[in-house]
Formats: sequence, C-alpha cells, structure tokens
Amino acid sequence: MDAWMMWLVLAGLVVILELFTGTFYLLMISVGLLAGAGVAAIGFASPFQLLVAAIVGSIATISLHFSRFGWKQRGEASRDPNVNIDIGQQLTVAEWIEIGQGKYTARTKYRGALWDVELHQGRAEAGLFEIEEVVGSRLIVKSVN
Repeated sequence: MDAWMMWLVLAGLVVILELFTGTFYLLMISVGLLAGAGVAAIGFASPFQLLVAAIVGSIATISLHFSRFGWKQRGEASRDPNVNIDIGQQLTVAEWIEIGQGKYTARTKYRGALWDVELHQGRAEAGLFEIEEVVGSRLIVKSVN
C-alpha cells in the first residue's frame, strides 16, 4: 500500500472517531492527515509528510479553537439563559421593601409560585422587571424601564 493511501485510511479512521465524540477538533486533525496524503501523493519523503500533516492539523485546530465554534468560556449558570429558562423573563413587582444600604427586596408571584425578588439595577418602584440571575430561590432583577 502506498504512503498516500495510508494517510487517507488514517484520516478516515479519525473522521469515524469524530462521529463518536461530536467535536470538530478531530475533523481538524483529519484535515492535517489529508494534507499529509496530498504531500505523499506528490512524492515527498516521509519526514516532510509528517511535518506538513502536523503543521496543517495544528493550524486547523488552533483556528477552530479561536473561532465561534471553539471552546466557550464557561459563564455562571445562574446568569446563563441557555441553562436557566427564567433568565430574561419578565415579572411584575407590586411593592419593594428596603432592607438597608440601598438594597431592596420583594415577594411576588411568578410561574404560579411566590418568589423572593432582589433588585439589582433600577428604581425600587412598582412595575415590570426582567430577571437577570437566579440564586437559589431568589430572582435577581433589573428594571425594564
């Protein structure tokens, strides 16, 4: 079997492994292996094939990492609308209670239950508020106005 065929078989195996993991990183490695197959088909020596495969695979992997499809910074789950469906939802607060040092709290009905609500931003006036964060059974809100 020729060297370029070996590179293609190896690239195919890596693509199959990628199907089991669900990441694009193994696809980037297989791009490097395909580059090695191309260099082998042209007729370059094995060390040069390895070098090209390593460089192309590394560049592809690093490019993926810094793209919008790469690893994301993990944020706080209490503020992530993808984790908690309440983030970004609106609720009405009828009355605020000052608990000291400019902090306000309230008790309001949201999704059929009573919740403790804490004001993070805005004025402590009755009205509509948006949920910014969920901490335990407390909703941290900001004024919509």
